[in-house]
Amino acid sequence: MVQFQQDETGSQDTGQSQPLSLTAALARIAHAAPDEGLTLGAFSDALGERVFGALLFALAIPVCMPFLYGVPQIVALPMMAIAMQMAGGRAHPWMPKSFRNRQLDKPGLTRIATWSRKWFGWLEALARPRLSFLSGPMAERFVGGVFVIFCASILIPLPATNTTPGIAIAIASIGLITRDGLLVLAGLVLGVVWISLLIIGFTFFGAAFLDMLKTFILGMFGAGG
Repeated sequence: MVQFQQDETGSQDTGQSQPLSLTAALARIAHAAPDEGLTLGAFSDALGERVFGALLFALAIPVCMPFLYGVPQIVALPMMAIAMQMAGGRAHPWMPKSFRNRQLDKPGLTRIATWSRKWFGWLEALARPRLSFLSGPMAERFVGGVFVIFCASILIPLPATNTTPGIAIAIASIGLITRDGLLVLAGLVLGVVWISLLIIGFTFFGAAFLDMLKTFILGMFGAGG
């Protein structure tokens, strides 16, 4: 597995760089965070701003959590801004002060670390360089453009419009980090299929599709009874 080089965690340690997987880096950041949590800017700095995929993956995790309210709204616009920079070919992610000052509390950081390891740790462990043309610089710009569409879907306040695009971004981001083009492709296909389903559903069924979708999602998570 390609290792994520974590050399800025915001914690005070020996100062030696240690090669960590991304999920392990998130756990380390959450553990080292002060009780009041971290701003998005400090969180970005701890991840290492030079890696678009790492930052987008980390911000996508709370979006992936079903029925989690508040945090997706905090991170969705910064995610879109980062994706737009990625599409524009910028070398390093940048966030305006208003985004950098948004606060992620410590319990939220802990949930991000726990969920990333639980749901994506196995995928990160299986990732390996392949189909490299799908994770190169030009492909990365295309992926960034598609991510902008996914982030727009996340901003729509409808049931489950957050979760699936968030999962798609997380999977494709792992692919970018590990140079696994197959994962990049899988994430893009998942997100595009989901958004297409939403468009078709609302086009043909209107408001009734929203009730159908809500019932399906609640039943899937055992919350419908």
